[in-house]
Amino acid sequence: MTAPSASRTLFFFEKPSAMRQLQRFFKSPSTICVSAEGHLLAAEEPGTVRDEWKSWRFDTLPIVLERIPVTYGTSRSGQSHKPKVEAIKQALEGAERVIIATDPGREGSMIAWEVLEHLGYRGRVGRLKLGALDEISIRRAFTAMAKEPDSGERDYAAYLEALCRQYEDYHLGLNGTRAISLRLRPPTFREPWRFGGVQTPTLAILADLEKRIRDFVPQDYYKIALTAATGSGAEITLWHAPKDKILDKQIAEIIQQASASWSGPLGVEQKDVRRSPPRLFSKDTLARRCAKRFGWDPQHTAKLAQDLYDQGYLTYPRTESEHLPESQTGDASAVIESAIRLLSDLASLVPTAGDLVFRKGNKGHYVKDPGEHHAIVPLRKVPQPGSISAEHLRLWELVAKSFLAAHLPDGIDARTTIAVQAPTPLGPKRFSISGSVIKSPGWRAVYGAEADEENEIVPGKARPDEEPTTGRLPPIRDKEPGKATDARIETAKTEPPRRITRGELPVVMGRLIDQVEDPALKAALENPANPTEPKGLGTAATRDTILPKLQKSQYVDLLKGKDPPIQVTEVGLAFIAAVRRVFPSYGDPVGRAMFEAELAEIGRAVTRNEAIHRATSYQERTRVRVQELIGAIAQSETVAIDPTTVPVSFASAGKPPTKAMIAFAASLAARKGLKLPRGLKSNAAICRTFLDQHAPARPSEAGEPRPQNGPRPPSEAMVRYARALAEEHGVECPPEITTNFAVCRAFLDEHASHQATPAENGNGRTNRKNRSPAAGSDRSGKSHAGTPATKRSIAAKGSSTRGHARARPATPTPPLR
Repeated sequence: MTAPSASRTLFFFEKPSAMRQLQRFFKSPSTICVSAEGHLLAAEEPGTVRDEWKSWRFDTLPIVLERIPVTYGTSRSGQSHKPKVEAIKQALEGAERVIIATDPGREGSMIAWEVLEHLGYRGRVGRLKLGALDEISIRRAFTAMAKEPDSGERDYAAYLEALCRQYEDYHLGLNGTRAISLRLRPPTFREPWRFGGVQTPTLAILADLEKRIRDFVPQDYYKIALTAATGSGAEITLWHAPKDKILDKQIAEIIQQASASWSGPLGVEQKDVRRSPPRLFSKDTLARRCAKRFGWDPQHTAKLAQDLYDQGYLTYPRTESEHLPESQTGDASAVIESAIRLLSDLASLVPTAGDLVFRKGNKGHYVKDPGEHHAIVPLRKVPQPGSISAEHLRLWELVAKSFLAAHLPDGIDARTTIAVQAPTPLGPKRFSISGSVIKSPGWRAVYGAEADEENEIVPGKARPDEEPTTGRLPPIRDKEPGKATDARIETAKTEPPRRITRGELPVVMGRLIDQVEDPALKAALENPANPTEPKGLGTAATRDTILPKLQKSQYVDLLKGKDPPIQVTEVGLAFIAAVRRVFPSYGDPVGRAMFEAELAEIGRAVTRNEAIHRATSYQERTRVRVQELIGAIAQSETVAIDPTTVPVSFASAGKPPTKAMIAFAASLAARKGLKLPRGLKSNAAICRTFLDQHAPARPSEAGEPRPQNGPRPPSEAMVRYARALAEEHGVECPPEITTNFAVCRAFLDEHASHQATPAENGNGRTNRKNRSPAAGSDRSGKSHAGTPATKRSIAAKGSSTRGHARARPATPTPPLR
């Protein structure tokens, strides 16, 4: 499409709701508006590019494309987006300029640019960044765009960053999932072992925590209580409970014995302790708070926040920042005044405009540059009673209270600490106790009893020991003499790390820096470009999509609770161990965060040419990494895993094994003195794994080639068992049993069924003798010897005959972020 000559401007929106919010500003007949309703184009399935890529075969990997071909996407109702794209194409005719007014951020940029690129538009492009959809924010966005004549060029860089993310997701998801499923996945599994550039290192974080929890051995540690009496008759119990826990009871006894004879002055210190309000909300911290407070899934929170943004009640919600720009301090009074109309019970807390508190700097709420998008805050427009749902209202109130609290004075506690120094053979030891009273609630008055919930604990860490406190201290003067009346040892146990919860996972991904202890790694994760947002995994827009993918693959389970903790399954542990053995960098969360930092550099390019150069280089590195990944997997062995730990839904949907498989498993168990595993007779996957483990192929047959095309061949174990049955029953084997899986399986079902029932006694072992085939039937068609030729045959698409392994999807795994 060539640049048109007429002077018309086309505004490209992401959703009709946003378009309607802004259309009142467009009165000129030379202005036209279109909306996309999300991504209108979708990546082509590899099988539509080449027929050989339809089936899952290792010898077709890696599948690498210079450019991902696209096709028309579909709406949620299944309708093709082709008419919408055609309508945009027609609207572009005569348009001299396009203003991209999609949601701010990489994804919003991509929604527009991918269509413009697809249609070949070459006219001028501007970028309208709408941080909110109220009138003031809209006017500010137009002013900012007018001051930035190259806004379209800079936005093209954001588009290329998103495109490179999609490019990597596509190639890693497609090649990694197929390769790992074909080569590393145990035969027990029927579902793919899904792999992704962000999904896999996120699982690694959870798996490392799971291992620490499983390996954790509780230890006793000791605290010493010293009870002291004063001359005035007051009595108080002080504690020696250092941060470095006392693990040696002998040391505790030395301190206890020495402190029992203590006498001397008691020190009394009184001071005011200031408590600042919590930070404002980013998308991830809002999700964490809603999970903890309401039990909401992060994706549900994200949807509610997006709805409130679309209706003009909140600022843009897909943000990683917890700060506001200093330039917006002048808005606070008007926003709070509007919010109080709905939060009328808090009106008495609001000071005059001149008395609002503005905390600046990284530890405050306002900074010079909060990044691409600032924190989530309310707007002047407030919802009217009954205009939004109860859940939308709860979310709005949470954000509005956070904004109000951020502009109120600090809370002040009057804290009194009573302490003594007791001489011991190990040196003087401090015993203390403290108590606090609220001197001024400050911002905490907004939350009342909920104020203490604002102190968040770092996810994945053990809960820290609290300083010894008491609700009420006796009246003791500073330096008042006292004497020990008792000293005792109390025993406690160390606690394992806390599991990361569903609501906490996006925060963990974004603040990976809090999960590492190594100072060098912490330094590597710092972000000089924006110190308040360290390097992490994924983006704010995609982090809450990772957990559902891990659950779908059954790598993790959710335990019970309002905000359920995440537990890694045996499947997830086996998968991440396999990835780290074959290609360690994909199981390294810090390394992945560093790699993603290169993606961010694409989006920071100042010119289009610079962005194209960086994107081209990144895509080339992606292709190299995919080649290396496939090469490493090709030289690796299948993962071994206990079949009884495999979830039933993973094991052939719970289908029973054939009678031949049961009979042969029973024969092997009797001959080798084994016990049949639980579920073997009802679950084909468990039975198959038992046969794989205990009926190895003969060396002479291990290297026999397998055909790539034609009928699916049976395993060597099936053929040997069929020949043994034919000899035992005095019948002739059909010649096709060596080449046709279905024929061989039918023969085994017919002749093994006559003896499967009487073969077993009460303990699951067989009494039948004089038959010891070297291997058993395997309905997966996979060689027990694991030869390359056999593994390639697994990748071939099987027939629909009953008993075949279910054909694997011909389409690529959706991009994993």
